[in-house]
Amino acid sequence: MSYDLVVVGGGPAGYVGAIRAAQLGKKVAVVEQERAGGTCLNWGCIPTKALLKNAEFFHQLQRAEEFGFKIGKIEYDFEKVIQRSRGVADQMAKGIEYLFKSKKIDYFIGKAQITKDKNILLATGCVPRLLPGLTADGTTILTSREALALKKQPESIVILGAGAIGVEFAYFFNAFGTKVTLIELLPQILPLEDAEVSTLLTRTFTKSGIEVLTETKVEKAEKTASGIKVTTSGKETKTIEAAALLVAIGIQANLNGVLGEGLSLELDRGFVKTNDRYQTSVPGIYAAGDLIGAPWLAHVASHEAIEAVEGIFVAGKKPHKITIFPGCTYCQPQVASIGLTEKKATEQKLKFKVGKFPYRASGKAVAAGEPEGFVKLIVGEPHGEILGAHIIGTEATELIAELGLAITLEATLDEIQATIHAHPTLSEMVGEAALAAKGIPIHI
Repeated sequence: MSYDLVVVGGGPAGYVGAIRAAQLGKKVAVVEQERAGGTCLNWGCIPTKALLKNAEFFHQLQRAEEFGFKIGKIEYDFEKVIQRSRGVADQMAKGIEYLFKSKKIDYFIGKAQITKDKNILLATGCVPRLLPGLTADGTTILTSREALALKKQPESIVILGAGAIGVEFAYFFNAFGTKVTLIELLPQILPLEDAEVSTLLTRTFTKSGIEVLTETKVEKAEKTASGIKVTTSGKETKTIEAAALLVAIGIQANLNGVLGEGLSLELDRGFVKTNDRYQTSVPGIYAAGDLIGAPWLAHVASHEAIEAVEGIFVAGKKPHKITIFPGCTYCQPQVASIGLTEKKATEQKLKFKVGKFPYRASGKAVAAGEPEGFVKLIVGEPHGEILGAHIIGTEATELIAELGLAITLEATLDEIQATIHAHPTLSEMVGEAALAAKGIPIHI
């Protein structure tokens, strides 16, 4: 059968790109080697959020007396916690399969190999990177994928890498009582976030019992009879023994077996290189999502795929590469950001000021029992445009949307101030942070 577009990979880039092409009246096929939804839906974004919700709920139950309830001893079934996560992923995958069917997209399970170069969208995503000499075994040495299918809770775990994945799993395991050691090579956890955000999260994690080691390098990791032994150097030089090791040091493009004989694509540091139209070095082959490089975010992948598909099929459409996007980390407290950090704004020698408002001054946050965190705005001068926004605290990942819209619309402090935020809501803190940046805060 002949198709207008063949999409290789059914994750957030692949299935969204396929649906957009179908909306444009094109005949589309999707080839996915495992299941609709790709890594994000089956082994990433969605199932991890289910686990994190379990962890948050368990933590809330332990605070019952604070809210006036007497519950008694709280027990949990770790295997059922994992099963719930898998059930959520299964349900969402079925939803994607239904969308394919309803939009008359042909969906094939299997491995694809490209032999022709006509309107192919590569969306094969990435796979986790492991330390040299280590192989994931599902019990002792884990990547995020194996961690999502654990049958037994480890008594202790070393997590290597404190980006979003490492931080989220550190929160999850710690919430259920696993002894967690979180190791990061760079000076702060969540290295891409604002320094003040990372400092507060480190303090919160340490208070909860997570051992956080920054500026620390793993020199050696080896399996033992009881688990794993990790030797570190740098700021922290020590030997750590634990039941398991979770490696979350990054990802690499998944191109294994995708390209047929004689077909090669230009790469940039291991990722597929594309132009402003998301076309690879081979005309007719396009790529979107994680395999084309940072930022490795599902929502960015989906947006890229839509841009790529519209660039192929919509006359006069000029796709563009993403430059402004929100980043979210779903531990507790949550972390969300968009745009420049204070450090980046300083490095770029921009004129700016900072507006900051603490959660503890929010009536809604205090009433909810979640007074930890802050909203921080990086504001350009003299016009008051939003250069960046950084939030740490409950529901931060929901609050960031307003600031993303503000940046898109080039809103200024005056316009945020003029927007009435309902009381009592957490969103009021955005307006209060704007007032703080102007030097006229009301509630601090």
